[in-house]
Amino acid sequence: MNDDPKRPWTQNRRFEFIEWKLFWEGQLNRSDLETQFEISTPQASVDLKRYREMAGDNIAYDATEKAFVPTRRLVPQFLAPSADRLLLQLRALLSAALPRREVWFKSLPAIDMAPDLVRHVDPDCLRVILQAIRTRSAINVEYRSLTNIRWRQIAPHALAFDGHRWHLRAWSCDRHDFRDFVLSRIGQFGEIEAASYDPEDDIEWGTRIKLHLRPHPGLTEDQRLAIQRDYDMDDGRREVEVRLSMAYYFIKRMNLDLPDLPATRVQICIENIDEVDAAIAAAREEGKRRIAERMLRSR
Repeated sequence: MNDDPKRPWTQNRRFEFIEWKLFWEGQLNRSDLETQFEISTPQASVDLKRYREMAGDNIAYDATEKAFVPTRRLVPQFLAPSADRLLLQLRALLSAALPRREVWFKSLPAIDMAPDLVRHVDPDCLRVILQAIRTRSAINVEYRSLTNIRWRQIAPHALAFDGHRWHLRAWSCDRHDFRDFVLSRIGQFGEIEAASYDPEDDIEWGTRIKLHLRPHPGLTEDQRLAIQRDYDMDDGRREVEVRLSMAYYFIKRMNLDLPDLPATRVQICIENIDEVDAAIAAAREEGKRRIAERMLRSR
């Protein structure tokens, strides 16, 4: 990337915008710069002149379209083209997490997405949780599990998203172990208190493992090739690195824990599931050992 530290960040941003318009929309007008960045016509002209001096092979003026267009030799110097990033931006726009001006299309393509059932999280609750994480403290919360509603004292040390909902990774002060607590199930909360625990003892959180994924063996050859392309597999395989504490959620979200489902519904499988199960069991045992030693030292 051509991010000269001597060049103002704002100008680098405008050069990135120029390349975004060339790459994704196929044309750019001087007025696009003026409108997006609220700059004057002379400044927009200077930006285009300087960009053409640095990357003239990328851009040409089309008198018929009365706009700048990309050349066949377009090689972005300020933009890292990413379809994944653009699609995430469009999704964030649809969910109102990103303002319209942050998505640089002059005219948006027709877009939509299936409804996403958002789990409600009270902002005051999240604020207290973040304070507890920051100060490594415990907090009393009214927690609503599927079996009961009761007050728990927990010391959160991390937040995690499982693809559907946010969790707290926290020290359970009454159970003396590390657990996941669904953030949206916290109702009332009490005072923050001092806590005696060490996040380093949460071995499941601190340990990562690679899941070896491949197309489901029940698929046809053509179906396997389609899945390999879907998941950007290399030689029919893809490795996904996750924390041990998050492996269960990934497996569940991808329906990999339901062997009776049709192959076309599951689509992929994990080659090293036994290794994953063994690693989780070993991490839990090591965590218990460390916690027991720490509690003995604190007596």
